[in-house]
Amino acid sequence: MNEYGMDYEGMIFRPPSEAYSILLQVTVGCSHNKCTFCEMYKEKRIFKIKSDEQIMKDLAFAAKHHRHIRRLFLCDGDALILPQKRLVHILKEVKRQLPWVERVGTYANTKSIAKKSVEELKELKALGLSIAYMGLETGDDQTLSAIKKGADAARMIDMGKKIRSAGIKLSVTVLLGIAGRERSMVHAQETGRVLSAIDPEYVGALSLMLTPGTPLYEDHLAGNFPVLEPDELLRELGAMIAATHMTDGLFHSNHASNYLPIRAKMPAEKEKTLALINRALEGKVALKPEHLRAL
Repeated sequence: MNEYGMDYEGMIFRPPSEAYSILLQVTVGCSHNKCTFCEMYKEKRIFKIKSDEQIMKDLAFAAKHHRHIRRLFLCDGDALILPQKRLVHILKEVKRQLPWVERVGTYANTKSIAKKSVEELKELKALGLSIAYMGLETGDDQTLSAIKKGADAARMIDMGKKIRSAGIKLSVTVLLGIAGRERSMVHAQETGRVLSAIDPEYVGALSLMLTPGTPLYEDHLAGNFPVLEPDELLRELGAMIAATHMTDGLFHSNHASNYLPIRAKMPAEKEKTLALINRALEGKVALKPEHLRAL
């Protein structure tokens, strides 16, 4: 940390809903870092936990300069992987030094969730960790294997249910277009099945945007992976929503990568949302121009 702000190593990423959160970097990189479509942490090849001294300095800075911010997000790619003792200590310090913070969030993957018992997850919830973001991407096992996600659909369901059972809200990310053209509908149906089984509070759909330096980008250049057209992505989204049965949750596709922003309260607004997608496919609803899309 210096006099100008908190200490950040490399690029910092956070979910869209954490745009106005205090970003506390407790790890550097991603503990998995093998997904073929993701370039976010490629510059950080060695995953590490930051020193307690640095984390406490950043908290002290936040306590002095961010008294108006009510949310805090633990960076980098998978802060939940921290040993329980370290994570408990950090959360206790957040409560002590930033008592006005109402919500703490983190990215989580199946490996990090598996390392914690339900009792440990409940302890973290009691200390303020109230939301976790998990990248499902797809419920199709063949595609999960191809993109080197590190877990199959059954594992995704088990770990999603596990963290929810501790009372921690779950936001699941899915990726339109990740299965290519031939498996598009399989991807949509299977993702809907897995989402229904997990039944998270939030689902966020992003559209695949290939980035140079990733294996999937190279596959595309070699002619082995097609990028779906806007109408194909919309059909996939519609099929996915139709196959998703949530008890009481929010399904949204308002990320900058998407052609059609939606925000559907499930299940109440499901049919209305499917009708909107159909109107867009008929050309009756304008799509986002290509030059406005972004990661």
